[in-house]
Amino acid sequence: MHYEIDGAGPPVFLIAGMLSDSASWGPMIAPLAEKYTVIRPDNRTTGRTKPALAPTSPPQNATDILALIDHLDIPTAHIIGHSMGGYIAAEFASLAPQRTTSLTLLCSAPMNLARSWHLFQGFCDVRKSGPEGLWLRCLFPWLFHHKFFDNPAQNEGAVAGSLTYPYAQSLDAMQHQLNALKQYDPSDLVHRIKVPTLALLAQNDLIVPHKEALELLTQIPNVDVQTVAHAAHSIHWDAPAAVLEYLITFMKGHRHDN
Repeated sequence: MHYEIDGAGPPVFLIAGMLSDSASWGPMIAPLAEKYTVIRPDNRTTGRTKPALAPTSPPQNATDILALIDHLDIPTAHIIGHSMGGYIAAEFASLAPQRTTSLTLLCSAPMNLARSWHLFQGFCDVRKSGPEGLWLRCLFPWLFHHKFFDNPAQNEGAVAGSLTYPYAQSLDAMQHQLNALKQYDPSDLVHRIKVPTLALLAQNDLIVPHKEALELLTQIPNVDVQTVAHAAHSIHWDAPAAVLEYLITFMKGHRHDN
C-alpha cells in the first residue's frame, strides 16, 4: 500500500472516495499538516498501491488501514473518510474502536443506492467508448457545486489535470472497484459505530441524498451531524474553510490518550 505523510502532531488518516487516491485531499493537506501528522493512503485499485486489481471491498480496505497503523506504530488516530472512504473509515472504527480517536464522515452515510452504481457504471461505459475526457466532463457536474462551472477555464483545468495525472486509476481498476462496491451492504454500520463521530453533509450533494442520509446518520450513537452550505459531493473542494473549521474543532474536542 502506498501512502503519504505530511506534518507533525496527533495522527490523522484521510481516506479517499471512489475513483480517488491520496492526492484528492489537496485543500486539506497543508492546513491540517500545521497541527497534525496527516497520513493519506492510496486505497486498493487506486494511485500507487499495487496490484491494481487486488481483491477489494470496504472491510478489506479497513483491514489495510489497520495494518498500516500497526506498521507505523500508531496507537490511535483520527479517521476521516470521504464518500466511499467514509465506508472504509466507518468499517475501521467498527473493526478497531480502541484505535479510533474519532471518526469523521464527509458526504457519506450507511446507504448504498442502486442509482449510484447505475450512474458510475455509465461513467465506466463512457470512458471505455467515448472521446478522451468525456467521462470526466460527465462526472464533474455530479461532484462539484454549480458555481464551480461559472468559470469554464476552471472546469477544463480540472479535466486536463485529471487526464495528465500520472497515477490516475485505470479503466480496468475503476470497473473492478465499482463491481466490488455494488456488492457492499453498509446498512448495519449505524449499529456498529461506537466512537465519537462527526458527519458533514453537503447542502447541494447530488449523490448522497440529504434527507435519507440525515435519517440514517442520526441513528449513530454519539454523532454530530452538520450540513455545509454552498457545497456539493466534493465538499472539501467546494468549501474547504468550513470543512477545516468543523474538523479541527471536532478533533480538538477528542484528543489522543497517548
